[in-house]
Amino acid sequence: MVITNTFMRNRFAIAAFVFLTIAFAIVLADRPAIAEKILKVGSVTVHSATTVDLSPPLGSLSPKKSDIPALGCKANPSGCGTSPEPEEEADEDQPPQITQSGQNAQRPSPPPAIPPAPPPIPPAGLAVEQRTQGSRPAAATVASFDGMGFGFNGPQGQTRPAGLDNSLAVGPNHIVQVINGAGIAVYTKKGVQFDVTGRVLYGAVPSRTVFKDFGGACEAANFGDVVVRYDQLADRWLYVMPIFQRIAGRPEEPYSVCYALSQGADPLGSYHRYEFRRKLFPDYPRPAIWPDGYYVPTSTGDNIIQKHVCIVDRSAMLQGKPATEQCLIIDGVNFLNNADIDGMNLPPAGAPNIMMAAGGTQLKPPISTKQILEDDGIYVWKVHVDWQDFSKTAAAGPVKIPVAPYHYLCSGQLTNCVPQPGVTTRLDAQGDKLMQRLIYRNFGDHESMVVTHSVNSSPGAAGGVRWYEFRMNPKGDPTLFQQGTYAPDESYRWMASAGMDRMGNIGIGYSFGGISNFVGQRFAARMAGDPLGQLSVQETILVEGKGVQTRGNRWEDYTTTAMDPADNCTFWYVGNYYKEGAAALTTKIGGFRLNGCLHRTLSGSAFYDRNHNGKRDEGEPGLPGVQVAYAGLNSGKVKTALNGSFSVSLPADPLYGSASYTVSSEPSSRSGWTQTSKTLTLSLVDGAIASVDFGNACTEPNGGGAPPKFWQGGKGKAILNANFPAWSDLINSRFPLNLPGTASSAYDQFKKWLDKPSISTQLAALTLNIGFGRQSSKVFVQDRLKGDWLSIESLIVRIAEQNPAAAENSRPLVERLNGNKEPVTPPGPAGCPVF
Repeated sequence: MVITNTFMRNRFAIAAFVFLTIAFAIVLADRPAIAEKILKVGSVTVHSATTVDLSPPLGSLSPKKSDIPALGCKANPSGCGTSPEPEEEADEDQPPQITQSGQNAQRPSPPPAIPPAPPPIPPAGLAVEQRTQGSRPAAATVASFDGMGFGFNGPQGQTRPAGLDNSLAVGPNHIVQVINGAGIAVYTKKGVQFDVTGRVLYGAVPSRTVFKDFGGACEAANFGDVVVRYDQLADRWLYVMPIFQRIAGRPEEPYSVCYALSQGADPLGSYHRYEFRRKLFPDYPRPAIWPDGYYVPTSTGDNIIQKHVCIVDRSAMLQGKPATEQCLIIDGVNFLNNADIDGMNLPPAGAPNIMMAAGGTQLKPPISTKQILEDDGIYVWKVHVDWQDFSKTAAAGPVKIPVAPYHYLCSGQLTNCVPQPGVTTRLDAQGDKLMQRLIYRNFGDHESMVVTHSVNSSPGAAGGVRWYEFRMNPKGDPTLFQQGTYAPDESYRWMASAGMDRMGNIGIGYSFGGISNFVGQRFAARMAGDPLGQLSVQETILVEGKGVQTRGNRWEDYTTTAMDPADNCTFWYVGNYYKEGAAALTTKIGGFRLNGCLHRTLSGSAFYDRNHNGKRDEGEPGLPGVQVAYAGLNSGKVKTALNGSFSVSLPADPLYGSASYTVSSEPSSRSGWTQTSKTLTLSLVDGAIASVDFGNACTEPNGGGAPPKFWQGGKGKAILNANFPAWSDLINSRFPLNLPGTASSAYDQFKKWLDKPSISTQLAALTLNIGFGRQSSKVFVQDRLKGDWLSIESLIVRIAEQNPAAAENSRPLVERLNGNKEPVTPPGPAGCPVF
C-alpha cells in the first residue's frame, strides 16, 4: 500500500481510525510497558525486539467456518463480497490518511479523468521497445485457480473484497497468499504431499491472525502491507506486517513492524514472532532474503521523501532467539528494492546485498518544486550489515547504472491513466517505482538480477513493461546486461513482476487492459539464449477480465512472481481481475513453465550378461565405454564410466510432451558383442530413473568372457600356447576325466591326474577361466565316480567336500601349475575385444 496526500479512497477510513485508536489504548492499558533498547551507532539505528515468542500452530489460531458465523457475507452468502459488513478489524487497504504529525491530512479532489499527454519517447528509449510479440509459442500453464476475493470460500469462511497488494509465496508443497484487504490463505501444491494444486487448506483469516495472542500492536491492528516470503535456503515462511497507526505513549517510536518466521517447513505450524518499533512510518515493505539477514526496505509516507532499509538478524530468528534490527535512512530517493535470492546457490561469501531504485522525484517537496517524472538511470547501493560491530553497517551508493531513458507510466503513482471499456474511471499504474521483486540468482559462472517497472511507450502503444537483467562484474558491481520495453500493441501492460528460472529464462507477469479490454492478467517470457532485449515467448493469458472497477482509481500497488523451489522452473504469479457481474475483485493464481527447463536424470549401466538372460544378476560386472543412446526432446549419446554406469540430465516436461525418451545401448560397434536387453521407451515424468541396465554378451567362441588373467611373465599363456595351442576350443566342450579309486582317495588321484602335462594344461586353462568369472556354466567334466557332469569349479568343490583337508589346496593346486601368484591381464582377450 502507498499512502499519499495526493488522492485516496476513504472507505472505512474514519471508522478504522476511531476503532484502532480505542483498540491500541485498551491494549496498551492492559499490557505492561516494555523498555526497548535503542542504540544509535553512527548512521545506524539498532533496535532489539520488544516482544518475542513462539506461537501455537497457525492452523489452530482461527476456528473453522463451521464453528463461527460467516463474516461480511449476510447480503450475499453465496458470493461473499457484494455487500460486506463492517468487521472488527479495520480495512487493511483503507487506513486513515496519516502524516508525520499523526493527523489526518485533507484530501484534495481527484485528478482529472483524462491524463495529460505523455512526452515524446527519446530515440534511445524507442530503441529498446519491443513492438511485436515473440515468435516462440506461449508458455504452458501448469495450474490456474482463483485466490482470495469475490466468491472465495475456505475452511475459515468467505473473504471480504480483495484489496490491492498481492503477495505470494511458494514452497515445496504449499502456496501462501496474502492480500491486505482480504487476509491470508494457504493452498495445496501438487507434488510429494498433495495430488492437486489450489485446494484451500486454511483461510481466509485476517492478516493479524498470525499474531493472535501475541499482544500489543501486532495483534490489535489489521491494516498494513502484510507480505509473505518463502525462505528457500532454510525451508521457512516469513510474514512481515507493518503497523501504520501511531501508537499512544510512544512518541519516539510510534510505529511497529511485526515479523513471524515459521519454526519449520509447515506454513500451518508454529511461528517465532517479533515486534520491532520504528520511528518512521513503515509503508510499502518489500522483504528480501539474503544469507546474513532479512532486508526490508520501506517508505516513510509521501510527504517526506525519505526511505529506510532495515535488516533483521536472520540467523537469530531461525533459532527463535532474541533478535535485533538495524535501520539505515536513505534520503531523497525513490522506492527501494533489495536483492531477493531465488535458488540454492548462495552469493559469494560476505557479498553485500544489492539495493536498487528508479530515478525521478515525483513526490519531492515542496509542492512548488517541479516534479521529475523521468530518468535514464537505475540507482544502486551496496548494503553491508555487521552483527558484531554495528558501526560497520552501511549502504554505499547511490551509483547510477545508465539505461534507456524512461518516463513513468501515467506520470507516476496514484494517477488516473489506464482506461476501461465503457466507463470513465481510469486506473492507477504506480509508474514511479521498481516493482517487487528484485530477483537475484547465482548461476555459478555468473550472477544475475532481474527487475521491472511501468513506463510510457511510443505512439501506437499505450504503456509498457520495462525490464532489466543486471549481471555482477568481477568487482562485485552490477552492470546492465540487457533491457527492453514490452509494448507489442495499443493495450496497456503494467504492474509487472519478474522471475528467472534455473536455466536463466526470464518470465514476467503483468496486468493487461485498455479501452478495448477489461483488465486481466498475462505472462510473457524469454529463453536464455535468445536475442538480447526481447521477450521471445508469446503471451500466455492467465485470466481475461469480465468487468470494470468503478470504486476509485486504485488497481494494485504490486503483484508477485514467485519461483517454485521444488523445480526452480515453474513461475507462480498472482494478479487481480473482475468476474462478470462481480462487485468486488477476485485474484487469479497461475503457474507457468518454459520448454526445456524441467530436467530429469536418466541413469543406469551397461553390464556383461554372462547368462544371456537380459537382466543384471549378482556378480555380472559393468562394462566401460559402452555407448548409450537416447532420443526425445534432446537426442544424443553418453559413454559408460569405468564401472559401467552412466548418467545424463534431460529435458523432460509432460506439459510439452517431452517426457518420453527411447533409450538403447549400442554394442554393435564392438566386434562379437550383442545386446541382450531391449530398447526401452521411458517416461521421465515422475523423477529420476534409478537404473536402466543394458545387458551385453559376446558371440565369440569363448562365450564373451573377459580375458583370462594369466600369471606374471606370461608363463601361463606360454604354457597354454606351447602345450595346447587349441586350448580355446575346450570352451563349451564336454570331456570325461578318469578318476579311479574310492571317494576317499579321489583327491590323491585327481592330483596325480593333474600331473599329466596335457591334461594339466587343459585344466589350468579351464580353471583360470572359471576362477576369474568366465562361463563356468558352460564348461563341464564328468565325475566317473558318480557318472554326472559338473563344471570344473563344482568338481573341485566336490573333491574338497569329500576330503575337507584338501579344501585349502584344491584351487591353489591348479594355480600353482603356472609357477607364481601375481596375475596380469594380457593385451587382448581370447575372444571378444575389451571394452
